[in-house]
Amino acid sequence: MFKLIDVFWAYILIAILILVGRLIRQRLWFLRSLYIPSSVVAGIIALLLGSGAFGAVVKAVNPESPLVKGIFPETVQAVWAQSPSIFINVVFATIFLGLYVPGWREFWRKASPQVAFGQTIAWGQYVVGLLLGITVLTPLFGLPPIAACLIEVAFEGGHGTAAGMAPTFTELGFAAGADLSLALATVGLVSGVVAGTFLIHWGRRTERIQVNREPSPGLEIQDSHLPEEHPSITIARENLFRELLIDPLSLNFGFVGLAIAFGWLILEALRWIESVTWGRGGLQLMAYVPLFPIALIGGIIVQYILIRTGRTYLISRPLMERIGGLALDITIITALATISLSVLGDNFAPFVVLSVAGIAWNVCAFVFLAPRLLPFYWFERGIGDMGQSMGVTSTGLLLLRMVDPDNRSSAFESFAYKQLLFEPIVGGGLFTAAAPPLIVKFGSIPILLLTSFILIFWLVFGFYNYKQLRKHNLPGKV
Repeated sequence: MFKLIDVFWAYILIAILILVGRLIRQRLWFLRSLYIPSSVVAGIIALLLGSGAFGAVVKAVNPESPLVKGIFPETVQAVWAQSPSIFINVVFATIFLGLYVPGWREFWRKASPQVAFGQTIAWGQYVVGLLLGITVLTPLFGLPPIAACLIEVAFEGGHGTAAGMAPTFTELGFAAGADLSLALATVGLVSGVVAGTFLIHWGRRTERIQVNREPSPGLEIQDSHLPEEHPSITIARENLFRELLIDPLSLNFGFVGLAIAFGWLILEALRWIESVTWGRGGLQLMAYVPLFPIALIGGIIVQYILIRTGRTYLISRPLMERIGGLALDITIITALATISLSVLGDNFAPFVVLSVAGIAWNVCAFVFLAPRLLPFYWFERGIGDMGQSMGVTSTGLLLLRMVDPDNRSSAFESFAYKQLLFEPIVGGGLFTAAAPPLIVKFGSIPILLLTSFILIFWLVFGFYNYKQLRKHNLPGKV
């Protein structure tokens, strides 16, 4: 058991690791060229200096050495082990706080093709994973059926979701799933940048990138992909910060706490409803659903309340992004630092199978489905979704910047709006959390049929929506 002073020093060490990770990233050109975040570098450093790597070497040389557990005290490692499932709630609570919410008509025109393509990739990851689970992972490697969820959790969800799902995997008897999903998320992050960069070069060479063939607009294009806030909101926020004896960061963090509290209340209500309804028959789902996807819904509720009451000036979106970014860095570092290398070594073959299958599906979906689901600027708009489906949202935005830095395709707006109908469901949303217990309860084949049906639905809708938008021929409004 650790004390409060152990928590203090655990996060002091995290701060130092971030600085070291930043320094190493800046000195090594290949890390910069792959756009590997400093938090990932810091997490890998912590992993290598822990009991699984450095400690194992010391133990082989001198089993009596005090460094057999690595250079970090056990109490610090105990704090780190519990941190990812805590800080991921902060990350998801900030996703929609302070965001501009468009009207429904504008939202649907811009987001519907992106939603269809993004949902297709996500549900396809489940279908691929379940097929692998039925044919390879369970019969050949002896992994439990819920291993089929690892591709979607790691690739679509990223490090944060993988860390947040660790308690669910453990409760369902698949503790190795936490380590495998985190390792897969790292593979997805690296392969997303590498594959995305390769595809962008291919797109330019074959003239599939349309903005390369268009003249640059005469007017200066704004760098931001979201509408500028009204001047009255800016003035109200400045007056608020002058009049209140509170730091703006503290005020914004208060709304994060409110969003998480709403999420907790919703989750507890759902668990109570389950206990008095279908739960009596033995179907337990909400007991395995972590807080973080519901915290995202709590954030939407808080943002909606502020919009309806005309108090959106209380939240600063840049500060929300800083809060979420810090929480995500802590989540990534502590999650990577506590990976069990022995578990990864014991499951290396299925790990490689899952990695290759996930990468192959994402790339093939982009090459073959994006031109048929995205009616205008398919390459520019599809590359962001492919990047997001292989790591994190920032990977998708990075690839968007690489292919269309001036946002002439309006891909940034479509990508941002899509998240409203994407994040609450997959990529760390409700189905991501519910899929493992559903597989345990009903088996792989019924869930394969369910996910296949949903995949077909999004494909059919996407093809139909493509034809409708092309028919009206409104590229500037899509």
